[in-house]
Formats: sequence, C-alpha cells, structure tokens
Amino acid sequence: MNDMSKGLKLTDILVTFVIAIVFGIVYQLWTPFYEFLGGLGLHIDQLSYGMWFIAATVAYLIIRKPGVALLAELAAASGSLILGSPYGVELLIYGFLQGLFAELVFFAVRYKRYDILVVSLAGAASAAASLLFDWYKGYIGDLEAWNLALMIGFRTISAIVICGVFAYFLVKALEATGVTNLVRPASKEDYDALDK
Repeated sequence: MNDMSKGLKLTDILVTFVIAIVFGIVYQLWTPFYEFLGGLGLHIDQLSYGMWFIAATVAYLIIRKPGVALLAELAAASGSLILGSPYGVELLIYGFLQGLFAELVFFAVRYKRYDILVVSLAGAASAAASLLFDWYKGYIGDLEAWNLALMIGFRTISAIVICGVFAYFLVKALEATGVTNLVRPASKEDYDALDK
C-alpha cells in the first residue's frame, strides 16, 4: 500500500459522510419504488435491492482506503433511519453487515484494486450479508427452493449491476468532472496538504 492509502484523514471521513448523507436520502427516495415493485410479485423488487448497498462501493471507489465501505454503509443506513425509514432500527444491522461484507472483499484484494470486478464482488457480498440477516430473521427460510433461488438470484444480479457496474461508471463520471481530486489529488504532496 502506498502512503496515500494509509489511514483515514479528516478529509476522507468528511467525504465519506457526505457520500453517506447523499445515499441516505437516495435510500429514502428509493423505498417507494422498491415497494411498488414488491407489489408485482415474483421477487421483481429484488432487482432494485442493490441500491441499498451502493454507498459502500461508491465510497471505496472514491476514497480507496480501508474502512470507508463499512463507514459509508453504516452512516447511510443511519441517515435513512433518521429521515424516517419504515424499516426501523434493523436498518443499522443491515448497514453494518452489508458494509462489513463489502469491506471483506476490498480487504481480500488488499485495497489495491478499484475495478468493476472488485466492486461487483463487493456488491454481491453485501447481498449475501443481507440474505443472511433475512434468513436469521426467519422470513425467507420457508420459501420453496425455486422461490428462494429466484430471490437470491435477483438480489445478487441487482447488487452486481447497481453496486458494481453503475457505481463504477458513476465514479468515473465524477472523476471526469474533477470532483474526486479533493480526495485523490495528483500527488502525495497535494494529498498531505489537504489536512493542513
């Protein structure tokens, strides 16, 4: 790991919280859409479920440091809860687990890869975390095998498309505007000067 990727600086934490606030609001706005799709049956809503994990992958792609995926996902869940999410305090458990599982993928690549494959795997890992908690809560364990497979498949596809592909190109678009230079300037000297 290079010096620029060691430890979170105040700037990193603040940018992570800005990302979390944005996605906390997005999560709130996404809820009616998700619930509408739920009314269509056959787990169609699961094709939009990946949005709940995107704060982790966007934060990682922008800040590129250990801990930001977990911090962003937990903070986004907290923000959504504060804004009145209908899902209650369990949202914090989901946020923690989803961020942790994404973080484990980034840890596995030693925080050195920022490509579409890695963030797609992190999205899939977040989906797995949410499914494990759903299983623990007991409401998916009674599904028929085909129904459970459909749910898992749709949620995983959604996570890969939204947290992987969409997040990757979203951050590429932000990089093109120069917005990410605040967190990842051109040189180490510029980076160190951010917190002075």
